[in-house]
Amino acid sequence: MRCNIDAKGKATRLLSGVFFLLVGLGLLLVVVFSMPEISWLWMVGVLLVAIGVFQVFEGWAGWCVLRAMGIKTRL
Repeated sequence: MRCNIDAKGKATRLLSGVFFLLVGLGLLLVVVFSMPEISWLWMVGVLLVAIGVFQVFEGWAGWCVLRAMGIKTRL
């Protein structure tokens, strides 16, 4: 995997990844400790964590999957 994003793109993906990770983990903690009646809420938390982990990987590696597929992105 070649680096296909610049420093601004790396920082943006890293920060948004950390944000999604924290929101997802927070949601999972709410689900685990309060046991809400909404049974699908844990799936949203897991999805947000997965998105966050992937974005952190993209920011760390300097590689964007959309750019690798030929889609132009702003960052």
